[in-house]
Amino acid sequence: MKRIKNKKLWITAGVGALVALRAIQRKRNAYSFSGKVVLITGASRGLGLVMARKLAEEGAKLAICARSIYDLDRAKEDLQSRGAQVLAVPCNLRIEEEVKHMVKEVENEYGRIDVLINNAGIIQVGPLENQTVNDFREAMDTHYWAPLYTMLATLPGMKDRKEGRIVNISSVGGKVSLPHMIPYSGSKFALVGLSEGFRAELKKYNVLVTTINPFLTRTGSARNATIKGQHEKEYAWFTTLDLLPLVTMSAEKAAESIINACRHGDAEVTLGVLGKLATAIHGLAPGFVGDYFALIDHLLPKAGETNESKLGSESQSDKTPGWIEARNEKVGEENNEI
Repeated sequence: MKRIKNKKLWITAGVGALVALRAIQRKRNAYSFSGKVVLITGASRGLGLVMARKLAEEGAKLAICARSIYDLDRAKEDLQSRGAQVLAVPCNLRIEEEVKHMVKEVENEYGRIDVLINNAGIIQVGPLENQTVNDFREAMDTHYWAPLYTMLATLPGMKDRKEGRIVNISSVGGKVSLPHMIPYSGSKFALVGLSEGFRAELKKYNVLVTTINPFLTRTGSARNATIKGQHEKEYAWFTTLDLLPLVTMSAEKAAESIINACRHGDAEVTLGVLGKLATAIHGLAPGFVGDYFALIDHLLPKAGETNESKLGSESQSDKTPGWIEARNEKVGEENNEI
């Protein structure tokens, strides 16, 4: 009996020592962003802008891109007011030649790209009956092809230097498919697979690829989501869920977690307690999760009469609780979503 007790003590001590050693190694091998050139896609607003602010605090040289010149100018002004060095390049990431040109412009300005954060994304909300093939195509163009284009364009320099970091922002929706968000979820699943494969093949070049799966994040982005079906009802449930304090994570906390995952070269990180719980249960019992979401689908709004798309900001109504809308506006203003 005594021998068994001693053996358990030795095993516990050994595990504790390994955990402590790993923590020391993580701290020692932590990547410094000071003086590093960081390219963030979709950084004109929302989570991308919040990450840019935090990286600026760490002394990074920033390159930001988005389609809207107006939004980019506002983001650049915001970042420069915080003392950041910023290059803003308008780019449609769905067009490979534009991506190549944008990456070349960043490299010409700074000499290199040390870190690439693929953050650009779109949110599409609505019943399957109102989604079209083009909706699925747009999601894939944004969440799969665009990150692929940017990775392929930045990789030659990283390989030559034998150093680089790439972060791909997927979603919990890329691990568990969500009803009324099927084009979004399907394309995020594709990004997870792409990101995992790139990590496996690029590690030999000391280029570490990190996949991030955030749950709902309070950025005010619901205003810029594409809504289909019964627009007012769809927007009401989505924006309410998107801003509930106990369900969602603040943009600042999410940005900090993402930057730390990149700092330590983590393979994959899922953000949010509910996000981790959902992916864990799905991994153990995907059938149960599928049936659960089938029940949730019954509670969501029915299909609309047309396939017309509207922005979230065009779908506001008294169906959305007033305090939610006020909170959405406040967060949106802070993160350049309005």
